[in-house]
Amino acid sequence: QVQLVESGGGLVQDGGSLRLSCAASGRTLSGYHVGWFRQAPGKERGFVAISTWSGSTLYSDSVKGRFSISRDNAKKTVYLQMNSLKPEDTAGFYCAGGSKWNTVSSAFDYWGQGTQVTVSS
Repeated sequence: QVQLVESGGGLVQDGGSLRLSCAASGRTLSGYHVGWFRQAPGKERGFVAISTWSGSTLYSDSVKGRFSISRDNAKKTVYLQMNSLKPEDTAGFYCAGGSKWNTVSSAFDYWGQGTQVTVSS
């Protein structure tokens, strides 16, 4: 069993930056792929980025070049560095862990409670 806790969300101005953290407790993150998803009010939860257990990454087109996912397996933490934030990035951000390489939320087994990111114009 893996428990995930996100932190680092907040209010930032258009063009600003935030770094989200996803800290795991229980089992180590080694061997798990970890993804970030986001959900705005009235919208479905959508894929943002994923880091495989070996460190390979994949991003949604909407964040490519602005967001960067990284992981520190020793610290059991995955990060999402978000630069050049836009108002349309406003959403609840969730990290998820699983053994399947996938961008679909249903493929992930473990979820954090989420952290809110609000970008003001």
